[in-house]
Amino acid sequence: MHASDHRLYLKNKRRIVIKVGSSTITRAGTGAVNLGKIEKLVRKINDLKCEGREVVLVTSGAIAAGRETLRISKKAGNLAEKQAFAAVGQAQLMMIYQKLFAEYHMHAAQLLLTRYTMQEETGRSNAKNTFSELLKLGVVPIVNENDTVSTLEIRFGDNDRLSALVSSLISADLLILLSDVDGLYSDDPNRNPEAKRISMVETVTPKLMMMAKESTGSDVGTGGMATKLKAAQIACSSGTDMIIASGEDLSVLDRIFSGEDVGTLFECGRIADFDFDSYMRQIKEGEA
Repeated sequence: MHASDHRLYLKNKRRIVIKVGSSTITRAGTGAVNLGKIEKLVRKINDLKCEGREVVLVTSGAIAAGRETLRISKKAGNLAEKQAFAAVGQAQLMMIYQKLFAEYHMHAAQLLLTRYTMQEETGRSNAKNTFSELLKLGVVPIVNENDTVSTLEIRFGDNDRLSALVSSLISADLLILLSDVDGLYSDDPNRNPEAKRISMVETVTPKLMMMAKESTGSDVGTGGMATKLKAAQIACSSGTDMIIASGEDLSVLDRIFSGEDVGTLFECGRIADFDFDSYMRQIKEGEA
């Protein structure tokens, strides 16, 4: 697949947010943490940093990691169980990330955010300052929602919207959502073999939002395509381009920055208007 002219500019992106879903860093079927995939992810982040880029990692998988650590095969049935699994899993995941980043002589920091952090001006300002200082120090911030204390819902939307809010907060150049799908399709590819991948989106229209199915092929993730389109609206409202791509093969990161036509690119300059402040008010009121 050859480099596409309208994607070649991606190689110039310097401040990158990468979001990995549970399906990217766990094994299909069992939900066990896939250490090989995480190691390769860390290696790719090291490559990006060696190219002079700043990288923030938004990671899912705490609940799945906690479930595996406790050797519980079934998914959590209620909020308390999910929070308990997350409390165990957050520590386990961070231990794995810290160890692997250290092997590449990198430092990682954990930031656990809640919707309240983002909806209050003081919380946003403090978080922004923390991100700024960590990036200045060359540290890789590792972000997740604080599932252990979040009670309104256990998710922003499988961290899709959280990663977009982080991108907006730090004025990122590019947000990459790595998921169990390789882009936005004309229909659900799990149900319709004739569905076609959409290479680029110029405008997130109401029709496109309606077309997105709240579904996923994974039993460990929670975010569907609709949350990814909402993430695109949020990210692009603050000037951050976004790509949805498959996390199955993490060499996709190399292909993205070489300008290849992979995944679905949302170019922020062409996205329909999105009222960020209004969206934050919706979060505060529990409507988003």
